[in-house]
Amino acid sequence: MRVPRMQQLRLEGITRRFGDVRAVDGIDLTIEGGEFIALLGPSGCGKSTALNCVAGLLPLSEGEIWLDDERIDGLPPERRGFGMVFQSYALFPHLSVRRNVAFGLAMRGVGKSEQRERIDEALRLVRLTKHADRFPAQLSGGEQQRVAIARAVVVEPPLVLMDEPLSNLDAKLRIDLRTEVRRLHQELGLTTVYVTHDQEEALSLADRVVVLREGRVQEVGTPEEVYLHPVNRYVADFMGYRNMFELDVERVEGEDLVLAGPGLRLHGRSRQKLTNGRALAAIRPDDFIVGEQGDSTVEVTVEVVEYRGRDFAVEAAISSGARLHFVSEHPLSPGEHTVLGVARERVLIFDTDADAGTESNNDGAAA
Repeated sequence: MRVPRMQQLRLEGITRRFGDVRAVDGIDLTIEGGEFIALLGPSGCGKSTALNCVAGLLPLSEGEIWLDDERIDGLPPERRGFGMVFQSYALFPHLSVRRNVAFGLAMRGVGKSEQRERIDEALRLVRLTKHADRFPAQLSGGEQQRVAIARAVVVEPPLVLMDEPLSNLDAKLRIDLRTEVRRLHQELGLTTVYVTHDQEEALSLADRVVVLREGRVQEVGTPEEVYLHPVNRYVADFMGYRNMFELDVERVEGEDLVLAGPGLRLHGRSRQKLTNGRALAAIRPDDFIVGEQGDSTVEVTVEVVEYRGRDFAVEAAISSGARLHFVSEHPLSPGEHTVLGVARERVLIFDTDADAGTESNNDGAAA
């Protein structure tokens, strides 16, 4: 399928206000042709609003949007020529799969012969050739979303916008269709902006992840950069650093710090300049090693154990009563005592006064 390659999409200070609320607040972002960008964040962070501004479904309050050398924020959606895939499939129930996919081509005045060729190719790409004459009600949820994707790509858009397209599907279908989305992106060289609240989805699909909070960009980076090197506690919390402890700074040696409090003494690496004698240590559950010594050692009492198939998710308490979470490859029992080790590079340390974003799940544990 012929897909025109855009060079760049530039968002320059785009802002969208609803009354006094800035749902999107001064976003600057350059997207290169062929990139897959994920806008990631919780409900209310502005990611869908930003996507709708790019699509032209919402006007900007401030800022500019440029597609290559053309400013497009004043154009209506149909003149931007973007493909869109929504959370709801938005198919025409009275039209067959083939006619649903054909809709955008017919609106653009594409000839019947070319329509047939492009529809056949789109259905082949989403593996729905055998279902071309069925109606949406005769398809599963995953198949309906494939039709929506085919409808978006068949018009050969410069940009495809996807707003949480997999969130209505069950877990297995989400994984299967996620692979299909990535395959299509790679095969067609599409430029894609994808909205999701699911960090695993963003990490598995995107070339770059944009983490949003209250309409503002918190971090932009590759999946590996955002996962391993969150820039602040908000991003860390959202990317799975479930254990957060506010502690006293005991020693500083460059980027290496030692934090201490009742029942805890942690060696870690600073991610921000500290402004006072307190700091926040963030640790992923799977970065603790059960029964081994590390740069830091924590004694815990097991409280809750959840079997997850390949491993066990465990909630435990330290001597101060604060809770922490870790992962064990072996079954543990409530009331059992064990020791956890963690390497210093796995303990990220943030300033307590900057970019708090969320409350610590161990608030006051080491006060």
